[in-house]
Amino acid sequence: MARRPLPRILSNGSAHLARSRELAKTAADGATDVLHPLITITRGLRRLAAAGRRQWADTPKDKRGSLFLLMASVVLVVALVPYGPLLAVIGLMAAAAWQGRGPAGAPTGPDEAQKQRLQSLYEALVPYFAAAEDPEPLYAHGGDWQKAFTEYAFDGSGRVQRLEIHYPAYFTDGEAESRARIERVVHSKSGRGREYLFDWDEEGNQLTVTVLAPLPTDIAAQRFVTAPGELVLGFTDPTHIQRTLPVEHREEQRDVPPVVWRTGTRSTEPHLLAVGEPGSGTTTLLRSLALQALQYGDVLIVEGSGTDGYACLTGRDGVLAVECGLAGALAGLEWAAHETERRLIAANVARQAGHPPPDDTRRPLWILLDRPSALGHVAAADGGRDPQSLLRVPLRHGRPANVTVVVAEQFDGLDTLSDAVLQHTRARVLLGSASPEQQETVLGARPRTTPTPDIPPGRGYARLGAGPVHRLQVPATPDPYDEATTESLRQAVLDLLPVRTAPGDEVPTQADEVELVHAETEPVRMDKDVIPAKAAVAAEG
Repeated sequence: MARRPLPRILSNGSAHLARSRELAKTAADGATDVLHPLITITRGLRRLAAAGRRQWADTPKDKRGSLFLLMASVVLVVALVPYGPLLAVIGLMAAAAWQGRGPAGAPTGPDEAQKQRLQSLYEALVPYFAAAEDPEPLYAHGGDWQKAFTEYAFDGSGRVQRLEIHYPAYFTDGEAESRARIERVVHSKSGRGREYLFDWDEEGNQLTVTVLAPLPTDIAAQRFVTAPGELVLGFTDPTHIQRTLPVEHREEQRDVPPVVWRTGTRSTEPHLLAVGEPGSGTTTLLRSLALQALQYGDVLIVEGSGTDGYACLTGRDGVLAVECGLAGALAGLEWAAHETERRLIAANVARQAGHPPPDDTRRPLWILLDRPSALGHVAAADGGRDPQSLLRVPLRHGRPANVTVVVAEQFDGLDTLSDAVLQHTRARVLLGSASPEQQETVLGARPRTTPTPDIPPGRGYARLGAGPVHRLQVPATPDPYDEATTESLRQAVLDLLPVRTAPGDEVPTQADEVELVHAETEPVRMDKDVIPAKAAVAAEG
């Protein structure tokens, strides 16, 4: 049987299709060449818009008004200048052409190594997010990680920089232990040696993981732009703090977000407790607070560690005493308790008479105790009185009397703190390395960030009352008499010290100060309260 030949359109179909594809490719190349300037300008405009959005998002909210006003004034000037709009359009097109001259940008998806890293993290989360009775599981062994990880970004080394993780609604994200398990898995699989911020959106069933930049450790002690009664505990991230302070850092001025502690009669957290391990920076924190408090008030320092870390403040104007021994500590704290009562009585009498409180009751008084447990051990060995027992009155009635108490203690002495100290110190600072249990014991809540592998002195967390837990870096405030202190930091502390009021500009010894206290303890009776003469002298001053 003879075979009929195929139709021409079928026999020569491959040649026709090849010629059609070649013509289409040629037309596309020609159109690309013709429209290349327009494509470049469009790409540049898109990049400029993205850069503008990022700049607006990175600008603190308290400065967005000024930025908007500046932009509006520029637009107004351009509109009023002759040929201004035309020149502005030409300049914008030129900038867009310059920005869009390069390739389209980074690839839209991760490379093979990054995909493997995301798949590994996905598989590690399956045991925690999967449920056998789920008909359409979001997490399953061998599943697709793209359904769970909607947004991701990597750094130059290929490690995760930012990641958004969606999880099932039945996951117990309201339990701290469940969240802690997920955070440990993400931390280990995303790369150790960095600090991560975990932002849980329980309403949207989403966890956002962000790698935090290291906090600066070389911001020296200086005069901070704060109101009276505001003290800077340290510096933190701009994540949940919109306020910034100008500071001198490496011979230039920059704005950094601070952790500000408000004290005084209207403070909701009138007293502070700082806890850390040896060398964590609790003494540095107290030294920094003392230098800031001396701008507006008087300071009484009781040091139980015996390291003589406050010798630079001895004999300075506003420093009532620096006590290192048990006898001096008891005398100073007893005077502080009587002074608190005297202020309350004087303010109450003035209020009943319809007069404002006396000036000496409105001047802040600061009581700083460094390691009171050491003095408590000495008092217990001698059968004497624990200095912490004298803190009940300043802690309970210190806020209306403008008396603030700051206690610094190490972890090994945390159980020796009295109930009054633990109950009334609602502002908390935790420095140095600590276990999650210790963090929750001191702060009342666990931080949302992972600790840094190498913790520098002064690094830790702060929580004011029932507020969030903030990362904290205390300003560098070393002992200027320490030989290991660098010259720049030493000079920064010396510049903040008040003038010395001791005779001969010499630092009094501990024996001289104890003798001075005993010489000035002639009682003065006032409303049936025994107050040392030193209190009367301070009130007259």
